[in-house]
Amino acid sequence: MEIQTNFSLKNYNTFGIEAKAAQFIAVHTVAELRTVLQENKDTPKFILGGGSNMLLTQDINALVIHVDLKGKRIVDEDDDFVWVESMAGENWHEFVLWTIGQDFGGLENMSLIPGNVGTTPVQNIGAYGTEIKDTFISCEAIAINNQETQIFTAHECNFGYRESVFKNEIKDQFIITSVVFKLSKRNHKISISYGDIAAELAQKNIITPSLKNVSDAVIAIRKSKLPDPKELGNSGSFFKNPILTKKDFAPIHSKFPEMKYYEISDTEVKVPAGWLIEQAGFKGKRFGDAGIHKNQALVLVNYGQATGQEILDVSKKIQETVYEQFGIKIDAEVNII
Repeated sequence: MEIQTNFSLKNYNTFGIEAKAAQFIAVHTVAELRTVLQENKDTPKFILGGGSNMLLTQDINALVIHVDLKGKRIVDEDDDFVWVESMAGENWHEFVLWTIGQDFGGLENMSLIPGNVGTTPVQNIGAYGTEIKDTFISCEAIAINNQETQIFTAHECNFGYRESVFKNEIKDQFIITSVVFKLSKRNHKISISYGDIAAELAQKNIITPSLKNVSDAVIAIRKSKLPDPKELGNSGSFFKNPILTKKDFAPIHSKFPEMKYYEISDTEVKVPAGWLIEQAGFKGKRFGDAGIHKNQALVLVNYGQATGQEILDVSKKIQETVYEQFGIKIDAEVNII
């Protein structure tokens, strides 16, 4: 293991932003991670996973530790379920495809989400009606200050909409090293009611979809709407879908009856941020090399040489305009660094 200095992070963030790390090291085992933490106790640290959910607006004046832990295994199973552990550095989409290949159900709706397994609980990632919390059992993490291992259950993670304890109460205190999921082996609960999945399956005349059919449909939909970060820098959905109380939403909906929304509880609704941004006129717009994708208004993109600050400025312009037009606040899902 060797710490590198003045290290370019361009290839370590899906926006493809050019930013430098004062120091950089990749760790491939938990033992290596412990050693790096012990030997650099007094050095400011920045933990880097797949780089898929962040916007770098500046150089990082710290030791960047790239968590590159690989491996997956079955830790337990019965007739109906299997408990699968994945190390934090595994690519999320490749892990999802592996579970589908084993006919393990539960993650298929989250196919093609960028990033690594270790960051999925932090954000409680989700897509097409499912979230990490639906299959998450526990994760193992190392405390940065004393290198002790701690297990976090689903309850202890305090999952919310794109939220967890790792983004709030214990932010920057732990590094997730592995995650355990409980997946179905039979009688899979196929979920196709959200978004365009049912329409995609119907187009292919698939009446009784398999896990792979659902995954293929999700992949096709995402590819049609979302750019590949390897071809066009982006971080997937940049904004969260705002959640409003029905009381607050009623006068807004009365003023804009065409506004789309989803009822998520007896007292709350979720409004698609993409619809708000598109109605505000931003879909497909470009500001220099920073812009909004032509097929999905939720996605901000780097056309080549945009800085993180330029992309952040565009995001703020969107937030201000949406609020002025609809009276709805939309928050960034991406972590601004």
